[in-house]
Amino acid sequence: MARAKAATPARPRRVAILADAQKPGVVELARELQAWFAAERVATRLLLEPRAWEAGRPPACDLVVVLGGDGAILSAVRAYEKKPSPTIGINFGRVGFLASVEATHWRAALEDVLAGRARVEPRMRLSVEYRDARGQIKRATALNDAVLTRGAFQGMLEMALKVGNDWVTNYRADGLVVSTPSGSTAYSLAAGGPILAPALQALVVTPISPQALSHRPIVLDGAARLRLDITRASGLTTLVVDGQGFHPLQEGDAVVMRAHPKAYPLLSPRSFDPFRRLRERLGWRGSVEPDVFPGRARGRKASGRDSGSNGVL
Repeated sequence: MARAKAATPARPRRVAILADAQKPGVVELARELQAWFAAERVATRLLLEPRAWEAGRPPACDLVVVLGGDGAILSAVRAYEKKPSPTIGINFGRVGFLASVEATHWRAALEDVLAGRARVEPRMRLSVEYRDARGQIKRATALNDAVLTRGAFQGMLEMALKVGNDWVTNYRADGLVVSTPSGSTAYSLAAGGPILAPALQALVVTPISPQALSHRPIVLDGAARLRLDITRASGLTTLVVDGQGFHPLQEGDAVVMRAHPKAYPLLSPRSFDPFRRLRERLGWRGSVEPDVFPGRARGRKASGRDSGSNGVL
Protein backbone atom coordinates (compact mmCIF):
# COMPACT_ATOMS: atom_id res chain seq x y z
CA MET A 1 0.00 0.00 0.00
CA ALA A 2 1.70 3.16 -1.21
CA ARG A 3 2.18 5.99 1.21
CA ALA A 4 0.67 9.39 0.46
CA LYS A 5 3.08 12.05 -0.71
CA ALA A 6 4.30 14.68 1.71
CA ALA A 7 2.40 17.91 1.41
CA THR A 8 3.75 21.42 1.78
CA PRO A 9 0.57 23.53 2.09
CA ALA A 10 0.67 27.08 3.30
CA ARG A 11 0.21 27.49 7.02
CA PRO A 12 -3.55 27.65 7.63
CA ARG A 13 -4.94 30.95 8.85
CA ARG A 14 -8.55 29.83 9.32
CA VAL A 15 -9.55 26.47 10.77
CA ALA A 16 -13.03 24.97 10.96
CA ILE A 17 -13.39 22.54 13.88
CA LEU A 18 -16.32 20.24 13.18
CA ALA A 19 -17.09 18.25 16.32
CA ASP A 20 -19.65 15.51 16.88
CA ALA A 21 -20.87 16.65 20.28
CA GLN A 22 -22.78 13.40 20.84
CA LYS A 23 -19.56 11.49 21.47
CA PRO A 24 -18.02 11.61 24.98
CA GLY A 25 -14.97 13.83 25.32
CA VAL A 26 -15.41 15.58 21.98
CA VAL A 27 -16.59 18.97 23.24
CA GLU A 28 -13.82 19.13 25.83
CA LEU A 29 -11.15 18.42 23.21
CA ALA A 30 -12.73 20.89 20.80
CA ARG A 31 -12.35 23.67 23.39
CA GLU A 32 -8.76 22.60 24.01
CA LEU A 33 -8.05 22.76 20.27
CA GLN A 34 -9.48 26.25 20.09
CA ALA A 35 -7.15 27.43 22.85
CA TRP A 36 -4.17 25.71 21.21
CA PHE A 37 -4.87 27.25 17.80
CA ALA A 38 -5.34 30.67 19.43
CA ALA A 39 -1.87 30.36 20.97
CA GLU A 40 -0.59 29.57 17.46
CA ARG A 41 -2.36 32.70 16.15
CA VAL A 42 -4.76 30.70 14.00
CA ALA A 43 -8.43 31.70 13.88
CA THR A 44 -11.00 28.97 14.50
CA ARG A 45 -14.71 28.41 14.03
CA LEU A 46 -16.35 25.64 16.04
CA LEU A 47 -19.45 23.76 14.86
CA LEU A 48 -20.92 21.08 17.11
CA GLU A 49 -23.80 19.53 15.16
CA PRO A 50 -22.91 17.35 12.12
CA ARG A 51 -26.28 17.83 10.41
CA ALA A 52 -25.87 21.59 10.59
CA TRP A 53 -22.58 21.36 8.72
CA GLU A 54 -24.38 20.11 5.62
CA ALA A 55 -27.61 22.09 5.97
CA GLY A 56 -26.02 25.52 6.13
CA ARG A 57 -23.10 27.19 4.47
CA PRO A 58 -19.86 25.84 5.99
CA PRO A 59 -17.35 28.45 7.16
CA ALA A 60 -14.60 29.35 4.71
CA CYS A 61 -11.32 27.91 5.93
CA ASP A 62 -7.87 26.62 4.99
CA LEU A 63 -8.14 23.49 7.15
CA VAL A 64 -10.95 21.32 8.50
CA VAL A 65 -10.41 19.39 11.74
CA VAL A 66 -13.08 16.76 12.38
CA LEU A 67 -13.64 15.27 15.84
CA GLY A 68 -15.71 12.12 15.57
CA GLY A 69 -15.93 8.90 13.61
CA ASP A 70 -16.08 8.16 9.90
CA GLY A 71 -19.69 9.36 9.77
CA ALA A 72 -18.59 12.80 10.96
CA ILE A 73 -15.86 12.92 8.33
CA LEU A 74 -18.35 11.98 5.60
CA SER A 75 -20.59 14.82 6.81
CA ALA A 76 -17.65 17.23 6.62
CA VAL A 77 -16.79 16.04 3.10
CA ARG A 78 -20.41 16.62 2.04
CA ALA A 79 -20.37 20.08 3.61
CA TYR A 80 -17.25 21.02 1.63
CA GLU A 81 -18.25 19.07 -1.47
CA LYS A 82 -18.04 22.04 -3.86
CA LYS A 83 -14.92 23.57 -2.33
CA PRO A 84 -12.83 20.72 -0.89
CA SER A 85 -10.61 21.84 1.98
CA PRO A 86 -7.72 19.85 3.47
CA THR A 87 -9.34 17.74 6.19
CA ILE A 88 -7.87 15.78 9.06
CA GLY A 89 -9.88 13.49 11.32
CA ILE A 90 -9.34 12.86 15.03
CA ASN A 91 -10.96 9.53 15.73
CA PHE A 92 -13.69 9.18 18.33
CA GLY A 93 -15.50 6.41 16.48
CA ARG A 94 -15.55 2.65 16.89
CA VAL A 95 -13.56 1.91 13.74
CA GLY A 96 -12.40 5.04 11.97
CA PHE A 97 -10.78 4.17 8.63
CA LEU A 98 -10.99 7.79 7.44
CA ALA A 99 -9.73 9.36 10.67
CA SER A 100 -5.93 9.04 10.74
CA VAL A 101 -5.29 10.53 14.21
CA GLU A 102 -6.06 9.03 17.59
CA ALA A 103 -7.36 11.53 20.14
CA THR A 104 -4.29 11.12 22.38
CA HIS A 105 -1.97 12.13 19.51
CA TRP A 106 -3.75 15.23 18.26
CA ARG A 107 -1.03 17.71 19.23
CA ALA A 108 1.78 16.05 17.25
CA ALA A 109 -0.53 15.60 14.25
CA LEU A 110 -1.62 19.25 14.17
CA GLU A 111 1.95 20.43 14.68
CA ASP A 112 2.81 18.50 11.50
CA VAL A 113 -0.05 20.22 9.69
CA LEU A 114 0.97 23.73 10.77
CA ALA A 115 4.61 23.04 9.90
CA GLY A 116 3.74 21.71 6.42
CA ARG A 117 4.92 18.20 7.26
CA ALA A 118 1.55 16.46 6.96
CA ARG A 119 0.83 14.00 4.20
CA VAL A 120 -2.02 14.53 1.79
CA GLU A 121 -4.16 11.62 0.63
CA PRO A 122 -6.14 12.71 -2.44
CA ARG A 123 -9.26 10.55 -2.15
CA MET A 124 -11.15 9.63 -5.29
CA ARG A 125 -14.84 10.52 -5.21
CA LEU A 126 -17.78 9.09 -7.13
CA SER A 127 -20.25 11.15 -9.17
CA VAL A 128 -23.74 9.63 -9.22
CA GLU A 129 -26.48 10.63 -11.67
CA TYR A 130 -30.08 9.47 -12.05
CA ARG A 131 -33.55 10.74 -13.02
CA ASP A 132 -36.20 11.29 -10.39
CA ALA A 133 -39.89 10.43 -10.70
CA ARG A 134 -40.52 13.69 -12.60
CA GLY A 135 -37.77 12.99 -15.10
CA GLN A 136 -35.37 15.57 -13.72
CA ILE A 137 -31.67 14.71 -13.58
CA LYS A 138 -30.34 14.50 -10.03
CA ARG A 139 -26.71 14.31 -9.00
CA ALA A 140 -24.91 13.27 -5.84
CA THR A 141 -21.28 12.78 -4.82
CA ALA A 142 -19.87 9.96 -2.71
CA LEU A 143 -16.53 9.62 -0.98
CA ASN A 144 -17.21 6.01 0.03
CA ASP A 145 -19.93 4.36 -1.99
CA ALA A 146 -23.27 4.32 -3.73
CA VAL A 147 -25.58 1.42 -2.90
CA LEU A 148 -28.67 0.13 -4.69
CA THR A 149 -30.78 -1.87 -2.26
CA ARG A 150 -34.19 -3.53 -2.19
CA GLY A 151 -36.92 -2.91 0.33
CA ALA A 152 -37.07 -5.04 3.47
CA PHE A 153 -40.18 -6.98 2.42
CA GLN A 154 -39.70 -7.41 -1.31
CA GLY A 155 -37.97 -9.88 -3.59
CA MET A 156 -34.51 -9.64 -5.06
CA LEU A 157 -33.50 -6.85 -7.38
CA GLU A 158 -32.52 -7.56 -10.96
CA MET A 159 -29.91 -5.15 -12.31
CA ALA A 160 -27.87 -4.92 -15.52
CA LEU A 161 -24.33 -3.51 -15.37
CA LYS A 162 -22.64 -1.80 -18.30
CA VAL A 163 -19.10 -0.39 -18.33
CA GLY A 164 -18.80 2.15 -21.10
CA ASN A 165 -20.62 0.57 -24.03
CA ASP A 166 -19.94 -2.97 -22.85
CA TRP A 167 -22.53 -5.08 -21.09
CA VAL A 168 -20.91 -6.88 -18.14
CA THR A 169 -23.63 -9.01 -16.54
CA ASN A 170 -27.08 -9.09 -14.97
CA TYR A 171 -27.33 -9.41 -11.20
CA ARG A 172 -30.11 -10.89 -9.12
CA ALA A 173 -29.31 -9.87 -5.55
CA ASP A 174 -30.41 -7.95 -2.48
CA GLY A 175 -28.47 -5.00 -3.81
CA LEU A 176 -25.20 -3.75 -5.25
CA VAL A 177 -22.37 -1.61 -3.87
CA VAL A 178 -20.23 0.59 -6.09
CA SER A 179 -17.29 1.71 -4.00
CA THR A 180 -14.26 3.97 -4.24
CA PRO A 181 -10.96 2.84 -2.67
CA SER A 182 -11.91 4.82 0.46
CA GLY A 183 -15.17 2.92 0.68
CA SER A 184 -13.59 -0.47 0.07
CA THR A 185 -13.29 -0.92 3.86
CA ALA A 186 -16.96 -0.02 4.45
CA TYR A 187 -20.11 -1.72 3.12
CA SER A 188 -18.23 -3.33 0.22
CA LEU A 189 -15.87 -5.12 2.62
CA ALA A 190 -18.81 -6.35 4.72
CA ALA A 191 -20.37 -7.75 1.53
CA GLY A 192 -17.16 -9.62 0.65
CA GLY A 193 -15.31 -7.05 -1.45
CA PRO A 194 -11.52 -6.50 -1.52
CA ILE A 195 -9.53 -3.85 0.32
CA LEU A 196 -7.99 -1.27 -2.02
CA ALA A 197 -5.14 1.11 -1.29
CA PRO A 198 -6.66 4.61 -0.85
CA ALA A 199 -4.41 6.13 -3.53
CA LEU A 200 -5.67 3.84 -6.29
CA GLN A 201 -7.89 5.10 -9.09
CA ALA A 202 -10.35 2.24 -9.21
CA LEU A 203 -13.94 1.23 -8.50
CA VAL A 204 -15.25 -1.93 -6.87
CA VAL A 205 -18.63 -3.43 -7.77
CA THR A 206 -19.79 -5.79 -5.02
CA PRO A 207 -23.14 -7.64 -5.15
CA ILE A 208 -25.03 -8.01 -1.87
CA SER A 209 -26.13 -11.62 -1.29
CA PRO A 210 -26.31 -12.53 -4.99
CA GLN A 211 -28.40 -15.51 -6.04
CA ALA A 212 -25.63 -16.73 -8.37
CA LEU A 213 -22.59 -17.77 -6.36
CA SER A 214 -20.41 -17.04 -9.41
CA HIS A 215 -21.16 -13.33 -9.08
CA ARG A 216 -18.11 -11.98 -7.25
CA PRO A 217 -16.77 -8.47 -6.60
CA ILE A 218 -15.07 -6.91 -9.61
CA VAL A 219 -12.44 -4.14 -9.64
CA LEU A 220 -12.76 -1.67 -12.53
CA ASP A 221 -10.69 1.14 -13.96
CA GLY A 222 -11.37 4.38 -12.12
CA ALA A 223 -11.90 6.15 -15.45
CA ALA A 224 -14.77 3.81 -16.38
CA ARG A 225 -18.34 4.99 -16.80
CA LEU A 226 -20.77 2.62 -15.07
CA ARG A 227 -24.47 2.30 -15.79
CA LEU A 228 -26.82 0.24 -13.64
CA ASP A 229 -30.31 -0.44 -15.00
CA ILE A 230 -32.99 -1.73 -12.64
CA THR A 231 -34.56 -4.34 -14.88
CA ARG A 232 -36.91 -5.85 -12.31
CA ALA A 233 -38.07 -4.79 -8.84
CA SER A 234 -41.12 -5.93 -6.88
CA GLY A 235 -41.24 -2.70 -4.90
CA LEU A 236 -39.34 0.46 -4.12
CA THR A 237 -35.60 0.49 -4.70
CA THR A 238 -33.35 2.87 -2.78
CA LEU A 239 -30.14 4.51 -3.89
CA VAL A 240 -28.03 5.28 -0.81
CA VAL A 241 -25.07 7.64 -1.15
CA ASP A 242 -22.43 7.45 1.60
CA GLY A 243 -25.01 6.02 3.97
CA GLN A 244 -26.88 9.33 4.16
CA GLY A 245 -28.51 10.33 0.88
CA PHE A 246 -31.61 8.19 0.30
CA HIS A 247 -33.13 8.41 -3.19
CA PRO A 248 -36.18 6.35 -4.25
CA LEU A 249 -35.97 4.52 -7.58
CA GLN A 250 -38.16 2.00 -9.35
CA GLU A 251 -38.11 -0.61 -12.07
CA GLY A 252 -36.89 0.87 -15.36
CA ASP A 253 -34.70 3.53 -13.73
CA ALA A 254 -30.96 3.77 -14.32
CA VAL A 255 -28.02 5.13 -12.35
CA VAL A 256 -24.83 6.37 -14.01
CA MET A 257 -21.59 6.58 -12.04
CA ARG A 258 -18.10 7.83 -12.82
CA ALA A 259 -15.10 9.27 -11.01
CA HIS A 260 -15.57 12.83 -9.79
CA PRO A 261 -13.15 15.17 -11.58
CA LYS A 262 -11.71 16.44 -8.30
CA ALA A 263 -10.34 14.32 -5.46
CA TYR A 264 -10.92 15.24 -1.83
CA PRO A 265 -7.76 16.04 0.22
CA LEU A 266 -7.58 14.08 3.48
CA LEU A 267 -4.52 14.72 5.65
CA SER A 268 -2.52 12.37 7.84
CA PRO A 269 0.48 12.91 10.13
CA ARG A 270 4.00 12.56 8.79
CA SER A 271 4.52 9.23 10.60
CA PHE A 272 1.18 7.75 9.60
CA ASP A 273 1.32 4.05 8.66
CA PRO A 274 -1.67 2.88 6.54
CA PHE A 275 -0.92 -0.79 7.27
CA ARG A 276 -1.05 -0.11 10.99
CA ARG A 277 -4.52 1.33 10.53
CA LEU A 278 -5.62 -1.88 8.84
CA ARG A 279 -4.02 -4.07 11.52
CA GLU A 280 -5.65 -2.12 14.34
CA ARG A 281 -9.07 -1.63 12.78
CA LEU A 282 -9.44 -5.18 11.46
CA GLY A 283 -7.67 -6.95 14.32
CA TRP A 284 -5.22 -8.77 12.05
CA ARG A 285 -3.06 -11.39 13.69
CA GLY A 286 -0.23 -13.56 12.37
CA SER A 287 2.83 -15.54 13.30
CA VAL A 288 6.07 -13.71 12.54
CA GLU A 289 9.54 -14.93 13.41
CA PRO A 290 12.13 -12.21 14.20
CA ASP A 291 14.54 -13.34 11.47
CA VAL A 292 11.96 -13.29 8.66
CA PHE A 293 12.90 -9.68 7.88
CA PRO A 294 16.64 -9.21 7.12
CA GLY A 295 16.59 -5.64 8.42
CA ARG A 296 15.81 -6.69 11.97
CA ALA A 297 18.63 -6.80 14.48
CA ARG A 298 19.87 -10.34 15.10
CA GLY A 299 19.62 -11.82 18.54
CA ARG A 300 16.75 -9.58 19.63
CA LYS A 301 14.30 -11.49 21.75
CA ALA A 302 10.84 -11.71 20.22
CA SER A 303 8.31 -9.96 22.40
CA GLY A 304 5.32 -11.80 20.97
CA ARG A 305 3.52 -8.50 20.45
CA ASP A 306 3.13 -6.12 17.57
CA SER A 307 2.89 -2.48 18.63
CA GLY A 308 0.80 -1.76 15.56
CA SER A 309 -1.84 -4.42 16.06
CA ASN A 310 -2.61 -4.04 19.76
CA GLY A 311 -2.59 -7.78 20.14
CA VAL A 312 -0.55 -10.94 20.44
CA LEU A 313 0.84 -12.29 17.20
